[in-house]
Amino acid sequence: MRKIAVINQKGGSGKTTTVVNLGAYLAEKGKRVLLADLDPQSHTTIHLGMEPPSVRNSVYDVLIKKMPVSEAVSETYQKNLFLLPSKIELASAEIELVNEIGREIILRDMLRKYRQNFDYLIIDCPPSVGLLTLNALTTADEIFIPIQAEFFALEGLTKLLQTIEIIRDRLNTSLRISGIIITMYDERKNICRDVAAKVTDHFGKKVFKTRIRENVRLAEAPGFGKAVKDFAPGSHGADDYRKLAAEVLKKKEERR
Repeated sequence: MRKIAVINQKGGSGKTTTVVNLGAYLAEKGKRVLLADLDPQSHTTIHLGMEPPSVRNSVYDVLIKKMPVSEAVSETYQKNLFLLPSKIELASAEIELVNEIGREIILRDMLRKYRQNFDYLIIDCPPSVGLLTLNALTTADEIFIPIQAEFFALEGLTKLLQTIEIIRDRLNTSLRISGIIITMYDERKNICRDVAAKVTDHFGKKVFKTRIRENVRLAEAPGFGKAVKDFAPGSHGADDYRKLAAEVLKKKEERR
């Protein structure tokens, strides 16, 4: 199973949009995909048409009550796409886990006990580095970082990279940054081209060739509880995430 954490401490980077739409296209390609919503804002859960107050079992129950993952995973409207949902109680998890032994690796250990087979695990991380994010980064092998093509995009990224390095050294030696996704891109804007160039200079081949263009359909899709491929299949957003999924699949083949 390919285990990917999608993370950026800066809001508005397209983190949840990427988790849902990349996962949906991988599922459409016949891959079994599990999305884990580790963000107390529950945006991935909402994006897939679920109302957090009505969610019975969630990732909170897995982390705090040690509920088997099998009892918390939900099917989504799409074949091959599954969700470990979130709800507001997750906001208190960091406090409740403070005195827990092995608190940084609970998610990893609980998923290891889960007997279902998936091709991909994609984790939506909170926009902060706390125990929830630590659980995501000790579970994952790969990190995708969506970076918005705007002036402040690189602000705070140095701190995130330092945190990732510490976690790799102390908690998860297999962790690596394997993909950088440039989002909210507009070829006509100088700032977008400048940011894309700086990101490419820094990360090189880790930057995906596909750039996610500014697209109102991407912003509208969560309100209808659907991935953009189902909400607006002819949109730029659908086209871009289709191409991104193809790149993700190709990179896996190249590593074999």
